[in-house]
Amino acid sequence: MATIHDVARLAGVSISTVSYTLSGNRSIAESTRNRVVSAIQELGYRPNAGARMLAGTRTRIFALTAPVRADTQAGVLMSFVLAVATAARKLDYDVLLLTADEASTGLERVTSSRLADGIIALDVSRDDERMPLLRALNIPATVIGVPADTEGLVCVDLDFDAAAALAVGRLADLGHRSIGLLGQPRSTYDWGANYPLRFRDGFHRTAADRGIQTAFVMPARDLDSIRRAVDDLFTSQPDMTALIMHAGEAVQVTVLEILAARGVSIPGQLSVLSACAVFDTSEFSPPLDEIPLSPEDSGSRAVALTIRQINGDRTPQVDLLEPRYVSRGSTAPPPSREP
Repeated sequence: MATIHDVARLAGVSISTVSYTLSGNRSIAESTRNRVVSAIQELGYRPNAGARMLAGTRTRIFALTAPVRADTQAGVLMSFVLAVATAARKLDYDVLLLTADEASTGLERVTSSRLADGIIALDVSRDDERMPLLRALNIPATVIGVPADTEGLVCVDLDFDAAAALAVGRLADLGHRSIGLLGQPRSTYDWGANYPLRFRDGFHRTAADRGIQTAFVMPARDLDSIRRAVDDLFTSQPDMTALIMHAGEAVQVTVLEILAARGVSIPGQLSVLSACAVFDTSEFSPPLDEIPLSPEDSGSRAVALTIRQINGDRTPQVDLLEPRYVSRGSTAPPPSREP
């Protein structure tokens, strides 16, 4: 088992420097702290109980757990990582990124070694195995996302159910009675990603309440799959006059290209809006109405909630951020039908 002497030797510092890094009792240069933290990680060092109980221990580091899976959209994930890191730096905190799929190893290591003052969790599934662990670790933790069981957790996220209701309601108020939803790849729903499921369920629920006919497709990210998905939408709903896209940027651009090639005018023949995307649709052809998903809003709120817990308020809560609608002229009343 590694000792504090081993950590000091590997980091090239004194034992007292390792101790001060763990306790936060003295200011340590960032480069020195990074060497100590790296040595602790490499050796799997766990401070003894006395060291863990040092009063006022602060590392000024957040552990950000963001598993990287085969179907992870790197651009989306990194936009949230950057948002959390930016918000943290404004409060003089650094971020330690944990990307392993295994829930327990990284989280237990940073907790037992006092590497972090708090944890922020990204890319959450409905039955995420990290959630019971976060409850058990008894460390300040905030979840960006809403798992099925939120008991004892602090969560923050865009209100995807309300976003779906806003999208459907906007189109219904314009007079649309047949609306398609182009969603994420099927694998994303199958593994239980919380946000597309919440948006999908909200879409169907609101459409049913408003008496709207719907079609839902889950294309993969290749051209053939996207083309088939567009075909399926119009086949299942020949009278479809509006389309909501809750998909990646490349998929949405490809859909617009397919529609343009088929001579479908937007919004003359088909109203189209982009829902809950982290990218800007103002440069699309045509620019799309959107309900944006702001990593900055979620990230800054997650950091604030984690700081609140560090300062002693561990009250569980689910903080849902209100969606907003940005109009760019891609929606209009449906075309009138000739008698």
